[in-house]
Amino acid sequence: MKRVNFKSFTFLLASFLLLVFIFGAHDVQSQDADADPGAGNGIIPFALPQSGPFNAADIQIENNDAIMDWFRSGHANVASEAFRHWDEDEEIRPACASCHSGEGFRAFHGLDGSEAGVVEGPIDVGGVVDCGTCHNAGLAEVDVVRFPSGLMHPVQGVEAACMTCHQGRTAGVNVETAISGMNLDTPNAELRFVNPHYATAAASWLGGYGGAGYQYEGRDYSGRFFHARPVSTCNSCHEPHTLEVEFEPCLTCHQANTPQDIRISRQSYSGTGDTTVGIRADIQANAGLLLDTIKTYARDVAAAPMVYDGTRYPYFFLDANGDAAIDQIDGQPVAYNVWTPRSLRAAYNWKLVTADPGSYAHNPHYALELLYDSIEDLSDPLGIDMDDLNLLR
Repeated sequence: MKRVNFKSFTFLLASFLLLVFIFGAHDVQSQDADADPGAGNGIIPFALPQSGPFNAADIQIENNDAIMDWFRSGHANVASEAFRHWDEDEEIRPACASCHSGEGFRAFHGLDGSEAGVVEGPIDVGGVVDCGTCHNAGLAEVDVVRFPSGLMHPVQGVEAACMTCHQGRTAGVNVETAISGMNLDTPNAELRFVNPHYATAAASWLGGYGGAGYQYEGRDYSGRFFHARPVSTCNSCHEPHTLEVEFEPCLTCHQANTPQDIRISRQSYSGTGDTTVGIRADIQANAGLLLDTIKTYARDVAAAPMVYDGTRYPYFFLDANGDAAIDQIDGQPVAYNVWTPRSLRAAYNWKLVTADPGSYAHNPHYALELLYDSIEDLSDPLGIDMDDLNLLR
């Protein structure tokens, strides 16, 4: 027999009792109004009309269009992995709750009256990025957001919400700390894949200034991507409730059918020479080349082939016999455990760039720089001549 979820049962019971109260209050108020025409002029604590029949679609609700737009967005998708990952645990651990629950976000910033900067205790499952996440009046008091690199970035208004949750969970400094003092090409069993996390748009946008990527010594990196003057915040491009990109303003300066088709450079970065495609194509081509190079390095230098599977963490798995199948122990996949400092930092950069599907718009220069430098770094022990690849940084 399936176990009853006590929290779900309690929520349903409370909802039922609330409806009983609402409709009970409605009946009492209606009776009082019939008895005394002057009665019933107070505030009605519910949206339903005082008498029926009625059509639910005809009930006027303030901000209805915005609510419906939000309801169709990823922020409200309660069935998505972003909000259901912790169902079996029946609670969201504090480190994750600040972005995967409106309640956790408010707790993290102290908008619920608690201490700011920490989520005290786990948060119940079932929440989403709700209206109170971005529309809490106290959010206006949040004027700085800390990034994983240690950067304290000034913010205004709802930008605090975007920057808090789309910055990733790690930065290049985490990789540098992990590999410190190790020989670049010697596998170390203590090394584990460092995951930058997902949807890292804010980290991409700030570029080298934000320090999200592993930035190679002696290299300069593009900073925050400053677009045309009106484009200065997340809401400049994204409709705040649907989260969709408002493409029409792009056509003021760009000729393209979609945002992905926009090209911001007259030169090819991928070695193809094709400048008729969007800059996104260059980023994707170089990302594909980097992943292939990481695999080649794992096989030829670390002497331990790997398989990448983007559907399950930690994504990189061991393939010791080189048969292109993930090794298994007791029916479980074996995570790749033959990292060298050189391969780890390259894999981190690859994941950071590909974790932001909008990197071509958020900061294409920074993405291309990270990819080029990672490929170049791996090419040395592999004996690859970068000139032969015809890439541009």
